[in-house]
Amino acid sequence: MSILSEFREFALKGNVVDLAVGVIIGAAFNGIVQSLVNDVVMPPIGWLTGGLDFSDLVLTLPPSPLAPEGAAAVTINYGKFITTLISFVIVAWVIFTLVKGMNRLKRKEEAKPAPVAETPADIKLLSEIRDLLKAKP
Repeated sequence: MSILSEFREFALKGNVVDLAVGVIIGAAFNGIVQSLVNDVVMPPIGWLTGGLDFSDLVLTLPPSPLAPEGAAAVTINYGKFITTLISFVIVAWVIFTLVKGMNRLKRKEEAKPAPVAETPADIKLLSEIRDLLKAKP
């Protein structure tokens, strides 16, 4: 089997296609979550904290003695980290609720009793003959 045909067989398997769809939907979902955090969640938090914008929170390190004259200041952007952390918590919560809902549906489906298979006609007929022969003196 050539490498190309082997790769084509691998790429066209259902799991790979499902994974690709999941990654694409996940990327789109990331944009939604980013908008939710930046445009919906963070403004009220900033309002509660007196107009504080978390993305602007930085810790500026003192200039290094080894840095050349006029070098840009080095900052630790912990405000962006806080925003990213909030995004993560929202995504984790949404995924948790989705998995919990799917598990609940799966449990309901498993709890349903299996339908009783109808006895085939030939078996019914043979059972009737057996019963008639037993009843005969």
